[in-house]
Amino acid sequence: MCGIIGVLGSHEAAPLLVEALKRLEYRGYDSAGIATVNDKRLDRRRAVGKLVNLSDVLVHDPLAGKSGIGHTRWATHGAPNVGNAHPHRAGGVAVVHNGIIENFRELREFLAQQDISFETDTDTETVALLAQYYRDQGLSPVEAAEQTISRLEGAYALCFLFDGEDDLLIAARQGSPLAIGYGDGEMFVGSDAIALAPMTDQISYLEEGDWAVITRTTVEIRDRTGTIANREVKTIQIDTAQVDKSGFKHFMAKEIAEQPTVLQGALAHYINADATDVTLPEPGLDFSKIERVTMVACGTAFYACLVAKYWFEQVAGIPVEVDVASEFRYREPPVTPGTVALFVSQSGETADTLAALRYMEGKAAKIVSVVNVPESSIARESDLPLPILAGTEIGVASTKAFTCQLTTLAILTLKAAHVRGKITNDELSEKLSMLRSLPGILNLALGIEDKTKAVAAELSEARDILFLGRGAMYPLAHEGALKLKEISYIHAEAYASGELKHGPIALVDQHVPVIVMAPRDALFDKTISNMQEVMARGGKVILITDQKGAAEAGDGVWDTIIMPEIDPFLAPILYAVPAQLLAYYTAIAKGTDVDQPRNLAKSVTVE
Repeated sequence: MCGIIGVLGSHEAAPLLVEALKRLEYRGYDSAGIATVNDKRLDRRRAVGKLVNLSDVLVHDPLAGKSGIGHTRWATHGAPNVGNAHPHRAGGVAVVHNGIIENFRELREFLAQQDISFETDTDTETVALLAQYYRDQGLSPVEAAEQTISRLEGAYALCFLFDGEDDLLIAARQGSPLAIGYGDGEMFVGSDAIALAPMTDQISYLEEGDWAVITRTTVEIRDRTGTIANREVKTIQIDTAQVDKSGFKHFMAKEIAEQPTVLQGALAHYINADATDVTLPEPGLDFSKIERVTMVACGTAFYACLVAKYWFEQVAGIPVEVDVASEFRYREPPVTPGTVALFVSQSGETADTLAALRYMEGKAAKIVSVVNVPESSIARESDLPLPILAGTEIGVASTKAFTCQLTTLAILTLKAAHVRGKITNDELSEKLSMLRSLPGILNLALGIEDKTKAVAAELSEARDILFLGRGAMYPLAHEGALKLKEISYIHAEAYASGELKHGPIALVDQHVPVIVMAPRDALFDKTISNMQEVMARGGKVILITDQKGAAEAGDGVWDTIIMPEIDPFLAPILYAVPAQLLAYYTAIAKGTDVDQPRNLAKSVTVE
């Protein structure tokens, strides 16, 4: 989850490193640091907390040099403090690391036997100490790094900087993403292309087990066997404006507001001009031969999969099972020959999801991914990667990526249903036309902002909140609860409306708001019946519904948020908006950090 940057430049490295780390801060913000080589001398600066603290340190204690590495940390081993902050240094070696070195205790024992002591609680210090140990044995920087890397087990992206070497970076990747950027007499290393975008659009990605020796004019990449394996250099187009707030107070607010626009782009990518068919990348899927779909994801993406389960089963007639990625491969599920494995991940680097994908390799008939980063590991290792085209998402709490994931999965469902004869040509065209109207309806839905702000002011006083929903709105209830927990730190839980009376209703009193997500659909009457059970026990109900639903629900609710009317098939996409806005404005009312909530990171690249 940590962010890594490396620079071999023609200008002072420190400002470039800090600017790149700003783009990577979504990966972690427990501490940050940089190291440079100036006049052959290695030095570093570090600070606890947000990146602005490091900037303050550098104002009072500047760091010169045109070669350097930087890091923004999400703590795994060791508490967030200056001593545990990266870069870690041992003698003439500095290292930044994303991941977990699983055999660090064994390596520590080896180093202790060499009378080498430790100063930190981290696994990363072990890497620096080991590299310096090999330097002390007379090995060159490249040889020392190679020997060190060969002894590491676990997941890591690494970048080494050496005292006395102002034209050398060594990078390695195993399980965590790492990219190399190519400039004019300059070279760069970064956790992702976002960090490198202001400096270069020429990028190559290290593959699993790769390590690279980098100078300002050369790159030599070797694979895990030591064989030269220089990777393809690609031109990456990243709109740098997407990583600015563009006048919004928070990235989350900006990304909520961007949803109509990005959905428009996603729909145009998959639906033909006259809305009669869906175009998928090649090689496509033969939906007529699919016996089952297994969907795997984490967090918000998992809830997108739960919605898609309703769609695939009800509309396309395909059985679906959905698993949390962190449990899936350890369950060792049997896989039938006609199973398609479908993985959903915003970053395309989610460690648990990637591990699940690799478990399914050779078992599933086809591996499909729904991702936002087309050059990510999950996309590259899939038979059929489907981009959601949400654009860069910086806010840790996912918003536009979620609705784009749902939209892509809805389109895939309709394609499957049509191929399998579950819907006619006319029905497909009707559904696709409805989808095309979705951006306009979402734009209308954003008009509830003032209402949700007022409701959120009341919610901010609560300690516990329940979300209820039925059918495809049940996963939306989970998503609403997750959003609220993530950024407001209020305990929130979601339940299928009909399950409330099987235990959770014991929690209901006048101090526990209950948010009911209930568009006027076939399940509306049953949901309202469950809502009445809550109100009969003094519960304070916030009903999110359309105008017809509000009229039929009658009196007694604490408050109502009115949504535009929409076909039930598309309601889960639309009802993501009030879930997002309620979480956002509740966090604002509480004064919490909306874009960088405590203990979280955007891209979870460790298990």
